[in-house]
Formats: sequence, C-alpha cells, structure tokens
Amino acid sequence: MDGSPPPRPALSVADLVADGLADAEQAPVLEQVVQDFRLRLTPQMRAASALSDGVARQFVPSAAELIQRPEDSLDPIGDDVHAPVPGLTHRYPDRVILHVTKTCEVYCRFCFRRETVGDTGHLPPDQLEAALDYIAQTPAIWEVILTGGDPLVLSPRRIADLMARLTAIAHVGVIRLHTRVPVVAPDRITDALIAALRLHPSVWVVVHTNHADELTHEARAALARLADAGVPLLAQTVLLREVNDNANTLEDLFRALIRLRVKPYYLHHCDLARGAGHFRTTIAAGQAIMTALRGRLSGTCLPTYVLDIPGGFGKVPIGPDYLLADGQSWRVTDPNGQIHRYDDPVKS
Repeated sequence: MDGSPPPRPALSVADLVADGLADAEQAPVLEQVVQDFRLRLTPQMRAASALSDGVARQFVPSAAELIQRPEDSLDPIGDDVHAPVPGLTHRYPDRVILHVTKTCEVYCRFCFRRETVGDTGHLPPDQLEAALDYIAQTPAIWEVILTGGDPLVLSPRRIADLMARLTAIAHVGVIRLHTRVPVVAPDRITDALIAALRLHPSVWVVVHTNHADELTHEARAALARLADAGVPLLAQTVLLREVNDNANTLEDLFRALIRLRVKPYYLHHCDLARGAGHFRTTIAAGQAIMTALRGRLSGTCLPTYVLDIPGGFGKVPIGPDYLLADGQSWRVTDPNGQIHRYDDPVKS
C-alpha cells in the first residue's frame, strides 16, 4: 500500500442534478460543456457546494463556459512558450515549474490550464527524466515549483521519490508545491504524505482556495496537520466574479487562513482561459477591493494582487497605487482616503 485513499468514483451531470446542484432542463447543455472541460468534484466539495453558492460556482459547470470571447487563450500564461523540455516551464532565471501530473482532485471551472488538465495523467517517465536532467544541468535554478494538475494527487511513494531526487541536486534550495488537495481532498494529507514532503529541508506548500466556505472542518484539520509538522503554508486565491469579488468575502477568507497558520500570498486577477470570461472582473474593481481591505486587515492577512501578463511575460503587482509624483514631492493616499505630502531627501 502507498498510503493513498482509494480512487474516487466518477461524477456525472446526472449526479449534479440529483444533488440539486444543476437543473434537469440544463443537463443537455451541461453535457456539452463537460465534453470540452472535464467535471470532477470530491465528496467534500459536493457537500460544500450544496451549502454555498460561492463554492458551487467554482466547480459546477455552466452554459456560460461555451461562450468564446476574443481575448480568450488556449495558453493564457504562456506555459508552452517557456518550455525547454516537455513538462517544464522556465520563465524566470532562478525557478522552474515542473508539471508532474495533469490530474486534479477537482476541476475548477476557471482553470487557466483547463485545456490540458486530465489529458495524460502523470508526466511520462522519459519526460520526467529529461526535466530532472535539465534542472540538474542548470545551476541558476534555485527553486522548483511542483504543479500540474495537482502534485498532491500523486501517491506518497511517488512524491517521496521525486523529493529525494530533487534533494540530490545541490543547487535546488527550495521546493514549492501548489495544490488544492488540503482543502478539497483533506483525507490525502496522511502521515505518509507529510513524511514524503519533509524529505527536503525547505518545502513550502501553497494552498489554492477562493472562499471561506471551502474551509470545512476536515480541511482545517488537514491544514493543521501540515502546520504542526512544520510545513510552511501560503495561500493563493483567484479573484472571481460572483464568488469572492467583494471585500467582505475576501476578508472572511484571509482572516480564516491566518487563523489556520496559512499566509495569503497572491490574489490573482482571473486569467484569460477559454470559456472563463464570466468569472473575470475588471482590474479597477480588484484594486478597489484591495483598497478597502488595506484599511481593514493587517499586513499579515493581505496578499499581493497580481496579473499574470498574457503570453507568458510574468506576474506583476497591480494593487492600488498610493503614491502620485508631484514635482520633487509625493502625494500619498492613506487607507482612509486622506492625502498627505511626502518629500524625498535632497541629494547633497
């Protein structure tokens, strides 16, 4: 046994109708949607979806996904543009993304990799070897980011093997894993999995979560197991229309995460994924939300609001600008909207 839970049963549109998560008359069009964009939902998130529209909207398919917009992209953040070998993205000099699997425990309806998730399962052995060889032969690589798909769908045995191989590369100082598993499939956070993660001396886990209603009792317990084991935890959130695009909802989420010892890291502006236009807000709306949060939350609770520039040109902060140049001085806006003057030191 490798410590993984048993395989989860397949989920269908008919199951969503039976759960009351979709209307029967919508079933034919939703069947069209899931032909293009896969459907997968854990029992925990099925139960949470029944109680919360903010959760259901993330996972239950919608006819709006069939609407194509001119700005939609098959590769919105440029994974393919920066792939020196299959399964690896090298966008920044000191770090790479290793796509260890195309599988997730849930398929988010706004996913920026929705064109590929679920296609091929684990990265084939020959491609994994080529990716690890590239990392070993590139001394500038200091951080390896495991993603997919979701790396924590791999068995503890596979994760342990991968961690051991990356640990053997002397210039790899940090391994970061991006995952939804602790929230959506908390039963996977076992002692065997935690032991596998701790094979490298500096492992960070970035938990993807977008609404406080996702943080079930089981999810909170799974996050506690990771934190108690000494695994540093960050959180990444996507700004989503009619899910969390208001200051109150995000405040609830960020406060809950900090209480769980999870530092909010990034608030992502929604990417230009095909069929996800109904989730996107304007940047101005996001900046207004961040302005409101700045006046209500401590810095520990606040993530950086970022845009992943379409085409693979990297992430940039797009939070509200509190400074305006005024000759040799600056006009500074405080969290309450009051404006103050600040003078730079004069060069002698």
